Amino acid sequence: MREGAVTLFLAGDVMLGRGVDQILAHPGDPGLREAYVRDARDYVALAEAANGPVPRPAGHSWPWGEALAVLERAAPDARVINLETAVTRDGDFAPGKGVHYRMSPANLPALAVVRPDVCVLANNHVLDFGPPGLAETLDCLAAAGLRTAGAGRDAVAAWRPASVPLRAGGRVLVFSFGMPSSGIPHGWAATAERSGVALVTAPTAETAAAFAERLRQAGRPDDIVVASVHWGSNWGYAVSRAEVGFAHALIDAGVDVVHGHSSHHPRPVEVYRDRLVLYGCGDLVDDYEGIGGYERYRDDLRLLYLASLEPGTGRLTGLRMVPLQARRMRLEHASAEDTAWLCAALDRCSRTLGTRVEPGDAGTLTVRPLR
Repeated sequence: MREGAVTLFLAGDVMLGRGVDQILAHPGDPGLREAYVRDARDYVALAEAANGPVPRPAGHSWPWGEALAVLERAAPDARVINLETAVTRDGDFAPGKGVHYRMSPANLPALAVVRPDVCVLANNHVLDFGPPGLAETLDCLAAAGLRTAGAGRDAVAAWRPASVPLRAGGRVLVFSFGMPSSGIPHGWAATAERSGVALVTAPTAETAAAFAERLRQAGRPDDIVVASVHWGSNWGYAVSRAEVGFAHALIDAGVDVVHGHSSHHPRPVEVYRDRLVLYGCGDLVDDYEGIGGYERYRDDLRLLYLASLEPGTGRLTGLRMVPLQARRMRLEHASAEDTAWLCAALDRCSRTLGTRVEPGDAGTLTVRPLR
């Protein structure tokens, strides 16, 4: 990374609930109400059938595996993750949903070990256990000293950005919001009288303009601004024209990084006006190992995104993507063969957006604009 730059670690979906929660020191109630799985420990069994035994109880650093050493060496100035699980003991499952995620509050050390500066919460699982579960989630994260954005006890709180001070001065300002295209129910939108998430109905010019006004009111000229957006489908590389236009409108309004997530595998990367757009970061930590049906997308391959930005302007000066693989519910370095496969897949889908994905140093991936 360029000397003097501000380095951001940007993570996709972090799902420490369900099966992952069950391998940790303080597992919560394993009961589920899914169509085919009624016990969260069955997801552990699937992972073990695929790749071998998983320790139980596992240490709180186990799910992160080799990612922790990568982050220690990179020493990012700010770490932003999409925490896609409720942190609650509540037992009331939100109606009308096929999948519910929660982790025991006693297992929060498994989140704290990665030292997130911001947990973005505007996603389709944070309210899996209703408003009481959201309230406990917010309280637990606050008690652990973890900043949040994207959900709150009313709309003002849900839309309030998280502010991360930088050692050299200035700050990273992180906004979090989601869209129904990711599975967020319309009824989860925070209002003046109701807790919930910051919800944008669709990627339109009007909603981009509304966000631009929020940024104008909250931002400072030297902020590095991240718009963290939960949007789009779980599978596939296609990005709609509306989503591309929305991302560009955010950058035109002053956003420096569009941090997109919801897809279970990485989606296209774009460099627009020297700013970074990640349309879908893919999952980082989850319990999907051993589940079949979408093998062609290789959702066992995960990426750590390390973006280098110019202080004061937010201009992208470099991007390192570190390929990892989920094995035994733990992140390991991906093989050279898998890294090459991931590079080729991302390069194909990113070229239509004017961006190349290429091999970088020491088994990483990087990007450059097409000229």
